[in-house]
Amino acid sequence: MSIFQRKHYTSEVTDFLNDLKKQHPSLDAEQVAGRALLWDKKIDRDAWEGYDAGEIKQKPYVYQTDNSGN
Repeated sequence: MSIFQRKHYTSEVTDFLNDLKKQHPSLDAEQVAGRALLWDKKIDRDAWEGYDAGEIKQKPYVYQTDNSGN
């Protein structure tokens, strides 16, 4: 045994997650399905170009009122 070799260690959290995955083998597939529900979407590039083209530019200082009449 080398002096640099350590005993195999896993934390309590890692043990818990491994046990949970053994008890519920479909957990990984459910996580992938949940992610696809909200995040993994196809982007319509043409629609985004239209949204960007219709954007109104903001004034440099938005809190300044127009006092040109005074």
